[in-house]
Amino acid sequence: MLAAVLLTSVQPGGVLAQGTAVFSRVDVAGNQRIEADTVRVFAGIEPGAPVTPEQINLAVRKLYDTGLFESVDVMPEAGRLVITVKENPTINQIAFEGNDSLDDDKLNAVVQLRPRLAYSVVAAEADAQRIVQAYQQSGRYGATVRPVIIRQSENRVDLVYEIEEGRPTNVQRINFIGNEAFSDRQLRRAIQSGQTNWLSWLFGNVTYDADRMEVDKQMLRQFYLERGYIDFQVLSSTADIVRERNGFFLSFTVSEGERFNFGKMSVSSAIPGLPATVFQPLLSEVLGGGVYNVKQVDRVVQRMSYAAGQQGYAFVEIRPQVTRNPANHTVDINFQVVEGDRVFIERIDIHGNDRTLDRVVRRQFHVVEGDAFNAREVREAQRRIEGLQFFKTTKIDVRQGSEPGKALIDVEVEEQPTGSLTLGGAYSSGEGLAAQISVAERNFLGRGQTVTASFSGSSQFGNIEFGFFEPALFDRDLLGGFNIYYRQRDFSEQSFQTKSLGFEPKIGFPLSENGRLTLTYQISNDEIYNVLDSSSEIIRDEQGAMVTSAIGFTYAYDRRNSAVDPTAGFILTLTQEFAGLGGDTRYTKTQGNAKLYKSLFEEAVVVSAELEGGYIYATDGTRITDRFTTGGDSFRGFARNGLGPRDFCTAGDCVRGPDTQDVDEGLGGNAYSVLRLDASFPLGLPEQYGIYGGVFADAGSLWMLDNKDGSMGEVDDGFHMRSAVGLSLFIDTAFAPLRFNYAFPIQKEDYDETERFRFTLQTRF
Repeated sequence: MLAAVLLTSVQPGGVLAQGTAVFSRVDVAGNQRIEADTVRVFAGIEPGAPVTPEQINLAVRKLYDTGLFESVDVMPEAGRLVITVKENPTINQIAFEGNDSLDDDKLNAVVQLRPRLAYSVVAAEADAQRIVQAYQQSGRYGATVRPVIIRQSENRVDLVYEIEEGRPTNVQRINFIGNEAFSDRQLRRAIQSGQTNWLSWLFGNVTYDADRMEVDKQMLRQFYLERGYIDFQVLSSTADIVRERNGFFLSFTVSEGERFNFGKMSVSSAIPGLPATVFQPLLSEVLGGGVYNVKQVDRVVQRMSYAAGQQGYAFVEIRPQVTRNPANHTVDINFQVVEGDRVFIERIDIHGNDRTLDRVVRRQFHVVEGDAFNAREVREAQRRIEGLQFFKTTKIDVRQGSEPGKALIDVEVEEQPTGSLTLGGAYSSGEGLAAQISVAERNFLGRGQTVTASFSGSSQFGNIEFGFFEPALFDRDLLGGFNIYYRQRDFSEQSFQTKSLGFEPKIGFPLSENGRLTLTYQISNDEIYNVLDSSSEIIRDEQGAMVTSAIGFTYAYDRRNSAVDPTAGFILTLTQEFAGLGGDTRYTKTQGNAKLYKSLFEEAVVVSAELEGGYIYATDGTRITDRFTTGGDSFRGFARNGLGPRDFCTAGDCVRGPDTQDVDEGLGGNAYSVLRLDASFPLGLPEQYGIYGGVFADAGSLWMLDNKDGSMGEVDDGFHMRSAVGLSLFIDTAFAPLRFNYAFPIQKEDYDETERFRFTLQTRF
């Protein structure tokens, strides 16, 4: 009787008086889907056992913690304990409303609740927070999510997440504190994050990304280490969201330290039979006494490691011992050659590549199972894997193998889409309005192969192309592939049309660390047709279709510091083509190009000098489709094919050809040479605008014909110097780099076609 009084009613969160009670039975009421025995097990109360008020409260909490019940009542009744529950409804379906930037599939992957599971307010709120976090990761920190239920029959509910995405949370400002050697503008160019401006919609993504900020810190350190600041540190980095939660202020506090130059370079070896003299010639990379550059030091270490391997020493470590000389700001480096730990690679495991084949990742390692472990090679392999751009993230961990002296290399990757569909349009003063449709897959069937198909056209040209390239033929550093094309030209400056159908297989491989050779074959059917009466007699003689069968090669020696945005170094290219392996044409074509880059004023100004030339020797003469042409983008200040040998005469004065029409036709030439000088510099605008100024100067000529008997009589095909100077405006957009040129021709012939203004899709260098 006393227990019954003490336990008259138990509600969630209620407090019971002191005392115990014994119940002969524990009954369950209100349950529909969940068995009564299951409810008793969750409650943890046994019939016949003494029960305290604390145990009753604990039973209630346990039942709520299961997430299965909307309400729980515990009531003593005539010697028994009755647990009355109201089950949480079952989720019928889950829907998302208001989501545009993240689709339903992405949000479904985030939430944990699923249809046919029990609905829980706590679980729904937790999923709402997960959705908010997903939006924050995509750059929308103002997103809000509210879970709403719509009750259905049979204790079911539809769960709807009402989403207000908010606007993308952009980086409003990036500040650097402590920098003196380099301006904020220069440092913003060195990192990935960008700050918003009135042209952000055009110039790319400037949303805040915490992971990108970590990368920015590493990029800042690398930037300074490549410019002599060996003591540089990023002291702190902060991202402060503004009160309206629609933007961030990023701040990097840095300590630059002093700038150091290379001092004395030396090598010491502690390995018998491997004297330091073996490595001494390799120090030429850093013996110039210039500004310290960590990339040059790494390159020397790589070459020394390779040289030691060539001598049969696999377990060798090259340790650069750096000695600072604060008095004269130089760095002495002694490259210590020491014997490393004898560790072999037991296994290379690759995870996360659901689509990409293992061998595509594995061939980025220049070591295999059983080889000596090389930490530097592992780091280089990670860079090569990241360079594939097949994966969103790449992580490599090294751990001990099955026994000491063996290492396991774990590669964890996260794949990302590698296919693209491009629908675009462009306008340039040379080609007019053009449209393009292209489909590309950079990781075809997970094999690392590239397949492309494209169509582009305008009123003056049409292209259809299909290409296939294997970057690692036979799993070696051997490029193989082919290109099939159909090209049609109807340029406004020409009185004829051309079309070409061709097939070009190629294979390329490295000859040295910086040199690469590509072997090519070309077979094409090239036709000159729709030749007007006003065409040059030379062109009229060349009309018709001819088959070209040619082999060739291209050798490139590249020492640029970047293939995309070079600021230092040079690249040399030599191309030769030999036509005559069958077909109708017989010629030898040689082209060469040398381009040098140099930066000034801490890379604020970048200058380049390019010398290019070519020569064709033909036993049976050349056609306009084989000869060199220049002008337009290749020789600024002159129209496309606007300089060089030209056949021109007025109606009635032509020696050959039409009597009633003027003739004015650029003929191209068998030889050309051009010197191009360029300089790019900032205009004082925020670098996120991507707007730069430039100046340029071009000088050269196009000359030499096999057939000089034109409509005007003998065509002048001599060497005549042309030159022009001009101004440029560059705009880097997310769609394509734009370049506006305004040129002033200086030296020209009277019959040349000049062009002062030209707008093209072209990079600065």
